[in-house]
Amino acid sequence: MPAATPGPRAGRYAPSPSGDLHLGNLRTAILAWVLARRTGRTFHLRVEDLDRVQEGAAQRQLEDLAALGLDWDGEVVRQSERGADHEAAIGSLTAQGLVYECYCTRREILEAPSAPHAPPGAYPGTCRDLSPAEREAGRVRMRELRREPALRLRAEVTEWSVQDLWEGEVRGAVDDLVLRRGDGVVAYNLAVVVDDAAAGVDQVARGDDLLSSAPRQAHLAHLLGLPEPTYAHVPLALNTAGARLAKRDGAVTLRDRLAAGESAADVVERIGESLGLAGCRSAADLLEAWDPAGMSRRPWVVDLPA
Repeated sequence: MPAATPGPRAGRYAPSPSGDLHLGNLRTAILAWVLARRTGRTFHLRVEDLDRVQEGAAQRQLEDLAALGLDWDGEVVRQSERGADHEAAIGSLTAQGLVYECYCTRREILEAPSAPHAPPGAYPGTCRDLSPAEREAGRVRMRELRREPALRLRAEVTEWSVQDLWEGEVRGAVDDLVLRRGDGVVAYNLAVVVDDAAAGVDQVARGDDLLSSAPRQAHLAHLLGLPEPTYAHVPLALNTAGARLAKRDGAVTLRDRLAAGESAADVVERIGESLGLAGCRSAADLLEAWDPAGMSRRPWVVDLPA
């Protein structure tokens, strides 16, 4: 197995500890590991525990990844312990005049008319250019609602381009994304950019449901003076009905499969078959056998035995 070369180049896997990882999550983790190891990058694990934390889930996730043969470099990073760096990034953007308070509720944002050509759900800029009196009225309203204003980025562009391993150049929309929510929790888009840069991550492998977020995050990195990573967005796993795979779809986690009489090697073999590779019984086998150039862009339909 090729050894990782210590240095600033790194890949990562960053699960949210909201429950056990299902087969699609495990497949993405393996591919992120393979891509990093094949290219001489270090490989890091980060627990994204700012939201939706299930007690004990993070430890179970780490145990499952290790059972499949994945290893990682350095200590596991917990996002909740990186608040000082997140706040420093917000401070840097504030000093540049790129942060403003937002007094909108989620319902108001959903019901507001979008700007021309903006994607669904894009923030329409309601609070971007309020007068001082309007801002004070917004603060009064937030106090009445017993919440703080959200902080938003004053984006400098409406589009940004990123490079994806399989999709090539992807140009996507950028809006005034949230930096810190009204409940005081730093937003995912900010935390992931700051944390990846701190770990030297220059290759982000993750599910392709996050592809539309990449231009926003790359633009944010640019504004913070951080390197913009390249991306490798992996097709999602679906159930037989064509919906995104979820734990409610049955025995779809590693522990479920073990309880059904399969081994960790059987699970890796199933993942290998989804990549057109037969007989791969370990992550090391996939590292040697998988050719990223042949990656299918079709989702993986998971059809498990009854």
